[in-house]
Amino acid sequence: MPPFSRRFLLSAVAAFGLLPLAQTAGAQARDAALDKWVAGSQRSQANSVRDRYRHPAEVLAFFGVRPDSTVVEILPGAGGYWTEILAPYLQEKGRYIAANGEKDSPSAEVRKDNAGLAAKLAADPKLYDKVEVTEFAADKHEIAPSGSADFVLTFRNIHNWMKAGTTSQSFAAFYKALKPGGILGVEEHRGRTDQPQDPQAKSGYVRQDAAIALAEGAGFKFIGASEVNANPKDTKDYPDGVWTLPPTYKLGDVDRARYQAIGESDRFVLKFQKPK
Repeated sequence: MPPFSRRFLLSAVAAFGLLPLAQTAGAQARDAALDKWVAGSQRSQANSVRDRYRHPAEVLAFFGVRPDSTVVEILPGAGGYWTEILAPYLQEKGRYIAANGEKDSPSAEVRKDNAGLAAKLAADPKLYDKVEVTEFAADKHEIAPSGSADFVLTFRNIHNWMKAGTTSQSFAAFYKALKPGGILGVEEHRGRTDQPQDPQAKSGYVRQDAAIALAEGAGFKFIGASEVNANPKDTKDYPDGVWTLPPTYKLGDVDRARYQAIGESDRFVLKFQKPK
């Protein structure tokens, strides 16, 4: 059996709790403080309306994030979906590091994201005064002091690194930032298993076994998978890839009702550990 297929089978089995290493979202005790911030008034409507697809409390509980954790989020962007939750949750006892785009990036999109996040943080210093902002551009910058992070979290970014050819460098940066025993949490649009993985992931979809292989290739140990963000309605065969679906609706009003009924993409949520 090819390595990707074997890894996919293991991850699928793990996701349904048939292996001792598997963990499922909700298995950990719910944290009332985390629930408070997920439901908090500090969150924008544009972000909170997406919770039905993203299940933030369940995902963070699956990863094992605690209020005293040091958490690095990769590319929170201008919207700061996770920033709105993690920054206040970690403010008193923990540490939240937003590893956003490179400051001197030639990309207008990256500069816009950086400016948007900076404005968001400046608009509410009481909530965001302890947020640390670092630069992420594969392994060009230190996203956090070496061996200092309890968690590195990345949400729907692997396809971009595949397109750019920087996956190995990105995972190496995560490995360097984490403490021994630290956790890498990964979410991504899940690709079909009946088709080979496009090396550039042009559709935005990444096979789950491919993602596991990338992390393991960087030295991480696969711990388990959660199906909390699974969407069986997602057929993954759209004219403009995953961006055909909400919230992007790249086709505009063409078949909009159909794509709205499908909802946001089918996603895997994976947990890895840096060996102790």
